[in-house]
Amino acid sequence: MPPHGSCVPKPSRRPCHEVADIFRAHGEQYRATHPLGPDLRKAMWCIEACRTAVLGGHVDVCPDCGTKLEPAYNSCRNRNCPKCQALDQDRWIDKRRERLLPAGCFHVVFTLPSALRAVAQRNRKKIFDTLFAAASQTLLELGKTPKHLGALLGITAVLHTWTRDLRFHPHLHCVVTAGGLALDESRWVDTRRRFLFPVGVMGLLFRGKFVAGLERLHRRGELDLGDVADPNEAFGELRAKLFSKKWVVYAKRPFAGPEQVFAYLGRYTHRIAISNHRILAVTDDAVTIATRNGNTATMPPLQFIHRFLQHVLPTGFVKIRHYGLWASANVKTKLDAARRLLEADGRRLDPRPREAAPDWREHLEKLTGIDLTTCPVCGSKRLRRETLPAPRHPTTQRPTEPP
Repeated sequence: MPPHGSCVPKPSRRPCHEVADIFRAHGEQYRATHPLGPDLRKAMWCIEACRTAVLGGHVDVCPDCGTKLEPAYNSCRNRNCPKCQALDQDRWIDKRRERLLPAGCFHVVFTLPSALRAVAQRNRKKIFDTLFAAASQTLLELGKTPKHLGALLGITAVLHTWTRDLRFHPHLHCVVTAGGLALDESRWVDTRRRFLFPVGVMGLLFRGKFVAGLERLHRRGELDLGDVADPNEAFGELRAKLFSKKWVVYAKRPFAGPEQVFAYLGRYTHRIAISNHRILAVTDDAVTIATRNGNTATMPPLQFIHRFLQHVLPTGFVKIRHYGLWASANVKTKLDAARRLLEADGRRLDPRPREAAPDWREHLEKLTGIDLTTCPVCGSKRLRRETLPAPRHPTTQRPTEPP
């Protein structure tokens, strides 16, 4: 493990502590005392193995002075790994640029109430799918209602499941166009206010649609309510509790322009529960992380692992989804029609050329401060790359293989 104690790393430098260090030091004990499914075992293995000799890699050699640089090991590419998100994030955002409209956007957050969290833990995929469906249907239905807009919105929804101290807290961050394509596709309809829809109306509709989705799951026998004597009675009590609560939908003021939308997407799309830079201190007995507004949280290493693994999504689960104008089925038709109408009205995106997406070497230099294109001894730019295959029988201790 890295040296114990605390540090505050510069954003462009390597963090002092990593999730992988904690997994390597305490993962074996955690696996021995906590039954884990294939998804969690695989996530732990990938994070422990990422950028180590276990996955192979390469080494750069300078032909001019003979200097051999430090080996660079391959990434695991697991979406739960703190080291493997930046490049995927930039590529994803670059593709989204092609679908952006010259119109404002709102930021809307749909959160599950605390009474649902235990059920969500036992029915992760089904509850998350229901959350996506209820939130998107709420926005699309209100958008199509003439009283509110009478148009088809564009929506991108991103699932997050955590708080800053890694507790389980499922919620959706939604980017929503500040207007939409009229239902007869004859014009673009702007929102009439500085807010999208009344939050009270959104909360009531969201609650109704989510509970209706729960009822369908229960009728089909697909909802695990835990060790209860009478599932029907338990569901009835849960339903009554959910309808007794006010469901809060949080709506932020609209983005100032397209660049703000990209800044938002860059912060939220490929974010995982915690970045390595937020781990401030690690000892044999405690892990301290940064939370919010300069505050910290400290917990035992096994609790840190438990909290982190709560946020590993099921294999194949799609955590970023698009609806309305931004749905894949509408990109070539309704989205293009909306763009033409906006441009005919003199509303165009900033024509400034986009910067070319940096390659992985530039990303690594940004993250670590290491220039991989130059020999650190003689300054030569003629570095030669040699492959380091993954060892079949590594001499170092290998992380536990995923099933």
